[in-house]
Amino acid sequence: MATQYISTRHLRFLLHEVLDAPALQRFPYFEAYDRDAFDMTLDAAKQIGDTYLFPFYTAMDKDKAHVENGEVKVHASVRPALQAFGEGGWISSTDSFDAGGQQMPLTLFNSALMIFYAANSNTPPHAFLTQGAAHLLRSFASAELQERFVPLMYAGQWQGTMALTEPQAGSSLSDIVSTATPHPDGYFQIKGQKIFISGGDHNAVENVVHLMLARIEGAPAGAKGISLFAVPKLRDEDGQLVSNDVITAGIYGKMGQKGYVAAHLQIGENDNCRGWLVGEPNRGLSYMFQMMNEARIGTGLMAAATASGAYYAALEYARQRPQGRHPSNKDLSLPQVLIIEHADVRRMLLLQKAVIEGSFALLLQCSLYADLEKHAQGPEQRKAHLLLELLTPIAKSYPSEMGTLAVSNAMQCLGGAGYCDDFPIEQYYRDIRVNAIYEGTTGIHGLDLLGRKVMMENGEAAALFAQEISETVGQAMQADTLRNMAIALGDAAGNLQKVTMHLFGIARNERAEVFLADATLFLEYFGIVTIAWQWLRMAVAAQRALPDAAGEQEKAFYEGKILTAQYFIEYELPKTKGLHQRLSSPERVTMRTASEHLD
Repeated sequence: MATQYISTRHLRFLLHEVLDAPALQRFPYFEAYDRDAFDMTLDAAKQIGDTYLFPFYTAMDKDKAHVENGEVKVHASVRPALQAFGEGGWISSTDSFDAGGQQMPLTLFNSALMIFYAANSNTPPHAFLTQGAAHLLRSFASAELQERFVPLMYAGQWQGTMALTEPQAGSSLSDIVSTATPHPDGYFQIKGQKIFISGGDHNAVENVVHLMLARIEGAPAGAKGISLFAVPKLRDEDGQLVSNDVITAGIYGKMGQKGYVAAHLQIGENDNCRGWLVGEPNRGLSYMFQMMNEARIGTGLMAAATASGAYYAALEYARQRPQGRHPSNKDLSLPQVLIIEHADVRRMLLLQKAVIEGSFALLLQCSLYADLEKHAQGPEQRKAHLLLELLTPIAKSYPSEMGTLAVSNAMQCLGGAGYCDDFPIEQYYRDIRVNAIYEGTTGIHGLDLLGRKVMMENGEAAALFAQEISETVGQAMQADTLRNMAIALGDAAGNLQKVTMHLFGIARNERAEVFLADATLFLEYFGIVTIAWQWLRMAVAAQRALPDAAGEQEKAFYEGKILTAQYFIEYELPKTKGLHQRLSSPERVTMRTASEHLD
């Protein structure tokens, strides 16, 4: 079993040397968070990970969530972990002091979340899905509903969920059919089914509060007629918690994340389910987008952090496992070398490091934009808002897709041992795969990026993104060691702009189906350029710090950043050339392929 699962040194590098996140202290809301507070918070998060999460990661896979005598049971470690999150104020950490929170910058909180997820991607989602649900209630629910539900959710005693998906609708939320009938006593009678509900029912909490989408009778068709309701599993009657007619029909047997429940719920089968309207009628989907956007960043965090755990397991193995000799050495009497001495193993390790640390950089960049969007004003606030909107599909999809490839390479480093459950790599591989599905498949995010985000505000967001890249390229051009990387990124960004304009020409002249046919490939192209930008930013920061590095370990740290940036520019960025050729081609194979052609 690996002894390390994340580099807190890399997180400190991003927070202090790349993003200068403690500068958020200039906003009164964050005035308590100087550099020391950032470091202390990371240390506290690592202690939680070491104590309550990492030791139980593989055990939760073997002793998976299951139904026993009608009760959904999770691993015994989940309850004390949720209590620790609650007692430590982690669930409410980003909320205001008045609401019982710590006014923690999201940039710092998400750094801690990376530590939690890298330690164990099965337990923390319970707590931080609850955080998102509580935040939604704090944003839109009445004071009475907030008082009823939020304190117990923040304490880790009650679970929160987002209950969107239905059997007949899937990702098409306009087609949900769950109903809400108003009652004279002020609540609504809820009836319907919800599937794939993460954290939907388990014995590590006393109650579950579902934030559920449903239609009030007579509401308009489609997305305009969807409302949001707080629907607890148990409701309070005269100080006692009684059944609210929310029944768990079963939990899904999953490829991975076996310690984290996904439930199928039947609501109001006995016409006795009560829900309470959150906000205004028919605005539920717009409210839910707040939680979904937060969850999309969270999904990227989970994916990158899961890949981090696999990377450090592979790195430890590669430093301990002797096998073979260098190709130039034919003397079998000499000892074998450690596999990390083989260039192809180092290539696979560099791929993992480049994907994981590049993803962490983008995710914290987006977290910083979210902090600025909320607390800055004027042009600074608008810039942060537009860049966050533009980059959210990348922050969700790149770590999810490329993180899976990273874990695959971790397994390859171990060879056959990686495929066996004596090592945790096979579990990481199964656990990470769902992140490309959570909160919208990769294809949905491709449609979002190309169909909406790139064109939003007449292309202003895309122009701001190009400006950010140009500024980073300009900084890197000042250093001889970074100049070639800067030129390569500048060329790739220019080509991305050209292919974007080409696709916009298709949008003007042809059906939307043609314009969006290869949206997922455009997402991949955009994602590679985005991570290359992040790596060039890190290289600039590392180059700046290298002359004053204290000791050989720090020198190697900064040199490693520059080398990994060079790896990304040399090995990953060239992949955009093939994508550029495909997206520029007039050939439309997928559009001409009919169902019968696939028999």
